[in-house]
Amino acid sequence: MAAVIIISSGMGYLKIPVVAVIKIILTRISGQLDLIKGMDSIYPVVVIDVRLPRILSAAIVGGGLAISGVVFQGILLNPLADPYTLGVSAGAAFGASLALLFNIVFLGTYSVPMFAFMGAAGTLFFVIYLSSSSGGISSNNLILSGIIVAAILSAGISFLKYIADEQVAVIIFWLMGSFASKTWMDVALTMMFVSGGFGIVIFFARDLNLMSLGKRTASSLGVDTTRVTIILLVTASLVAAICVSVSGIIGFVGLLVPHMMRLLTGPDNRRLVPVSLFTGAILLLIADTITRAVLPSEIPIGVLTALIGGPFFCYVFRKQHTAKKTGI
Repeated sequence: MAAVIIISSGMGYLKIPVVAVIKIILTRISGQLDLIKGMDSIYPVVVIDVRLPRILSAAIVGGGLAISGVVFQGILLNPLADPYTLGVSAGAAFGASLALLFNIVFLGTYSVPMFAFMGAAGTLFFVIYLSSSSGGISSNNLILSGIIVAAILSAGISFLKYIADEQVAVIIFWLMGSFASKTWMDVALTMMFVSGGFGIVIFFARDLNLMSLGKRTASSLGVDTTRVTIILLVTASLVAAICVSVSGIIGFVGLLVPHMMRLLTGPDNRRLVPVSLFTGAILLLIADTITRAVLPSEIPIGVLTALIGGPFFCYVFRKQHTAKKTGI
């Protein structure tokens, strides 16, 4: 991942040698200005103030979406589950669309991300409330509640786009996802939430392993399944919510990465979670670098991840269906 970050920092309209990038980063860390003596003065500005915040934001968001995908697939016992299964993306999109439509700017550039986060968090807690019953929370109820709420919010987003008039282009662009114009504040915000979420998920990784054996078996082995389910669902959803609020809707990372890494590490979440974190970071960073520095013109990153993830989603669904038919 460090290699990808350094290489990506040198790519773009202004090509910067890898050695120069390393010296700039070391100077930033150590404060030894002798390392960049004689270097073009524009290089440090481009790397530190323009490219690194975007690159690190993409890496952190990719890692956050990946560990959220691991949690959702582990709790819901559904290989097609991803961080947006409970309607988190629809809630974030609705909140952001409201902020963009009514030009809410009392928090400056963070008004749209804040509304997106509130929309995602509000949707999560409503879905949990809707799916809860006297018998606890079941996977089927969660998925169905998420689908229902997401459908309602999607209709609301369509209505907002209908009345948005000239603002509709801004809403559509946000919905497609982008890391353009990210700052060090975005890096700090996402790092704080993703690091905290990663710590909580790793702490409950053993319980998540036991829950994959079934609720009754996990309970007999000492796992408070209801408590662990709620903690992990809220953690994974809030991590996904903060990622979406910063980047917009970026699909399929949380679906692709856990499946890919499960083939290498096996189902043990104590290994799967950290490996998925770094792999998700690398994949989304590579995808963002392609859209930023390789393609002739920048396209929203959500479009690229959907083009890659869509066929894989079809493959997983078809494989699951075939396995059920053959009894494997």
